[in-house]
Amino acid sequence: MIEVSDVSHAYGDRTVLRSVSVTLTEDRVAIIGPNGSGKSTFARLLNGLVLPQRGDVRVDGLSTRTDAAAVRRRVGFVFTDPDAQIVMPTVAEDVAFGLRPLRLGRDMTRQRVRAALAAVGLQAFTDQPAHVLSSGEKQLLALCSVLVTEPRVLVCDEPTTLLDRRNSRRIMQLLAGLSQQVVLVTHDVDAVTDYERVLLFDEGRIVADGLPAGVVSRYLALTA
Repeated sequence: MIEVSDVSHAYGDRTVLRSVSVTLTEDRVAIIGPNGSGKSTFARLLNGLVLPQRGDVRVDGLSTRTDAAAVRRRVGFVFTDPDAQIVMPTVAEDVAFGLRPLRLGRDMTRQRVRAALAAVGLQAFTDQPAHVLSSGEKQLLALCSVLVTEPRVLVCDEPTTLLDRRNSRRIMQLLAGLSQQVVLVTHDVDAVTDYERVLLFDEGRIVADGLPAGVVSRYLALTA
């Protein structure tokens, strides 16, 4: 369970979140809103990448302020640009990098990496240089490198923005099949029709919260 309590945040003199309070228990939650509405900052709050200037964020009762390491073990984060996450030279090495803190040993690490790559369809790329992958393959690698750590929650900040339609569908289908709670930030309103709950942000506040059809209609009216 994710609890956001009276959270406000600003960058310099620009306030991006204003007294936001929400509890997220659903398996599939989407976040939509105009550019600059605060949705990406909200997403980063959920695993402690950003700490609120006021208020509190808790995951399973753990505060992102005081229990940061434990929260990040529970909440994985996928960025818009996979190059911001890929840090190792080869595909397998990049996936294995996230397992280092677990000290699983060489054989167990290899097994976990192999299984994770197979789950996202990258098993044929194991020893290839990460930088030669296509944009879609890089996003799959970034996602795989998070999923291999087995987080309970996966937060994705516009993971299909840089992708073509084919690769966007591939990513969305993969997210749909995960056992984790998924919190998805997106501009693609067609991608959220099957989500249990949609939050609409505008000017740093949640201005609509509910089932996809109603919230998407409000979003389209807001941005018309």
